Amino acid sequence: MVVEPFYTVSEVALMMRVSRMTVYRLVQSGALDSIRFGRSYRVPKTAIEQYLYSVNPERQSTA
Repeated sequence: MVVEPFYTVSEVALMMRVSRMTVYRLVQSGALDSIRFGRSYRVPKTAIEQYLYSVNPERQSTA
């Protein structure tokens, strides 16, 4: 069984080089899929890749 990595909002913000508030806005708008654990959000790796591809479809993910 392969377990997909989940990232915190802060980790996603660092990866995307945006503020945490920007990530929270993306999550709240539904543009970035996430899972809520208690009072915090976790974002699956595939959701980050899908969002980045949807914003810039010409660039393929190398990860």
